[in-house]
Amino acid sequence: MESTTMILLVSVISLSISILFPFLFGLQHHLFGNKNKSSAAGPLPPGNTGWPLVGESLHFLWAGWKGHPEKFVLDRVAKYSSSVFRTHLVGEKAAVLSGASGNKFLFSNENKLVRAWFPSGIDKIFPSSTRSSSEEEGIKLRRMLHTFLKTEALRRYIGKMDRMAQKHFEEGWENKNEVVVLPLAKDYTFQLACRLFASVEDPQQVDRLSKPFNLLASSLFAIPIDLPGTPFNKGIKASKIVRQELLSIIKQRKIDLAEGKASPTQDILSHMLLTSDENGKFMQEFDIADKILGLLIGGRDSASVACTFIVKYLAELPHIYDGVYDEQMEILKSKAPGDSLNWEDLQKMKYSWNVACEVMRLATPVPGTFREAIADFSYKGYSIPKGFKLYWSATATHKNPEIFPEPEKFDPSRFQGAGPAPYTFVPFGGGPRMCPGLEYARFEILVFMHHLVKRFKFEKMIPNDGKFVVDPMPIPVKGLPIRLIPHEN
Repeated sequence: MESTTMILLVSVISLSISILFPFLFGLQHHLFGNKNKSSAAGPLPPGNTGWPLVGESLHFLWAGWKGHPEKFVLDRVAKYSSSVFRTHLVGEKAAVLSGASGNKFLFSNENKLVRAWFPSGIDKIFPSSTRSSSEEEGIKLRRMLHTFLKTEALRRYIGKMDRMAQKHFEEGWENKNEVVVLPLAKDYTFQLACRLFASVEDPQQVDRLSKPFNLLASSLFAIPIDLPGTPFNKGIKASKIVRQELLSIIKQRKIDLAEGKASPTQDILSHMLLTSDENGKFMQEFDIADKILGLLIGGRDSASVACTFIVKYLAELPHIYDGVYDEQMEILKSKAPGDSLNWEDLQKMKYSWNVACEVMRLATPVPGTFREAIADFSYKGYSIPKGFKLYWSATATHKNPEIFPEPEKFDPSRFQGAGPAPYTFVPFGGGPRMCPGLEYARFEILVFMHHLVKRFKFEKMIPNDGKFVVDPMPIPVKGLPIRLIPHEN
């Protein structure tokens, strides 16, 4: 307990330093410069900017550390009797737009009134983006991914996903009495991402990529202080290691494409190497490495969180497990021995997907993200100045009792038929920035559930421990250790 308290104290102190450090240099501008006066009509939203310079960042993060990130938003919505309020987060003046109407406004005005915003430290992890901007690079990547990650294009990967899941469970789960779910789920999603994005299947090569990956992935959300020994500094070093490995893969792929040993359509890497922009220019190897790096991070973390919490809720709720098991067994009975899962099988997994959606409502893999106002505008009678950061919270929408009655109750029937109203269930975002990997994530989650329940029942080894933290994604404090009970047949 003391060690946990000490870690938390150090985190709080470090966070304070990280927020104060860059802003001490800008204090003169903060005090005497532009006060974000807006040409839009109306007052600023109600709110509190919190402590000088630090703002309300500690309250914001504390809610996540306690496992309830939605409280930061919902408490203030109730306090100000307003679905939009003003605050000060991660060193920036900000407004929070909550609820379905806030989600709709932000998603509908992407690149019109608002645009994606990322902390400046991202450009140190992905340095190629400094040659243009993270926003521009993101737009290019999304255009490239759209065709490749469409449902029609992904269908041919379902059989491969199934065979890889088969191997994953044989090697990581079978013949074991106890396992810790989170690291296994990360292995599963990372192996699939390596195969889909770059056709990397060699276990040693996957291992070389994965070893520095934990440091790299966590550094994206670490305190942006680049000093020796800090998580951020370790992450920058890890990104260089992963990037060098990716560059060697890219160089070999160019040779294989030239010699006809690789297919132009076999994966996203080939697609990037052979696709030019509107000016006829091809991407540089370094830039491609950064794009693949980002895809591996996205393909690994969000889905692994979803898979982990699916196991948690299935272990806690036997009647939900039984419903998933019965559905999966019906699919298994319809197939010949050795047949892989296919598109038609996944389409039959309606109850399983409803369960997965309810899991993502209660433990949303990405609790929320930031936007930046690129023009003055009014929202619900309040003025939002250009330059303000805007935060939208998926968890605050998912846990709002006015939208989802009894929000803490696990109820997959919420997703039957037409399902929740538009802009109320947003684990994959929405609008132009909706996650392009939505269908890919659905496929890999359903394949995971199939292989899990057809092999095992399971129980939590710490029955009453439901603790998880959000930092920045929800994760079980102890990684979710479970006891496996193989089916007799």
